[in-house]
Amino acid sequence: MSNASLNEMSDPDAGGRGRLLQKGQQTKSAIVDAALGLATQIGLEGLSIGAVAEVMQMSKSGVFAHFGSREELQISVVREYHHRFELEVFYPAMQEPRGLPRLQTLFANWMKRTSAEIDSGCLYISGAAEFDDRPGPVSDALASSVKTWLNALHRCVVQAREARHLSADTDAKQMSFELHGLVLALHYEARFLKTDKSLDRAKRGFEHILLRYGATSTLKV
Repeated sequence: MSNASLNEMSDPDAGGRGRLLQKGQQTKSAIVDAALGLATQIGLEGLSIGAVAEVMQMSKSGVFAHFGSREELQISVVREYHHRFELEVFYPAMQEPRGLPRLQTLFANWMKRTSAEIDSGCLYISGAAEFDDRPGPVSDALASSVKTWLNALHRCVVQAREARHLSADTDAKQMSFELHGLVLALHYEARFLKTDKSLDRAKRGFEHILLRYGATSTLKV
């Protein structure tokens, strides 16, 4: 017999409380999902308890009960975005061998996500534009998420250098900076300027960066 069943036998109300807790978590997850979808359209700054309540067809007090403040709602959205980013971009790449294969897969996954976000927008980029001069918990959450991702990218570059898939004198910080800049340029060109073949140019840019840092082969992403 499970511990849950034993608890329910000793406390008849335990099962009901457990189901209510589970339902509450499901509702909170649904709210965060709706809020994330809304934030990609109107930005984190435009996100409010009232706007999310309207999308969820809930009362403002119902949404407020799960978060307690607009700021906490915004932070929850940032965390959820980061979690999904890791699931789509980072974790699959970790299945690849260290070195160039992992770095190539990481960038390929990044390009796939970027392609999807050309229409919806990237929360890291839009959030930075909104909160770069507004210190506080939301800005901190955004910066922490981006730094975590860029540190992971940097580690992949270092590992590729250590595996001798890149030149021994490769400046890992500089290469990581250039790869990040490539994606930022892609968002600006494709989403804002609507420049043709921006994605293809970004892929070629990645190949050029690899070759410049001594890679003997490149992956078509």
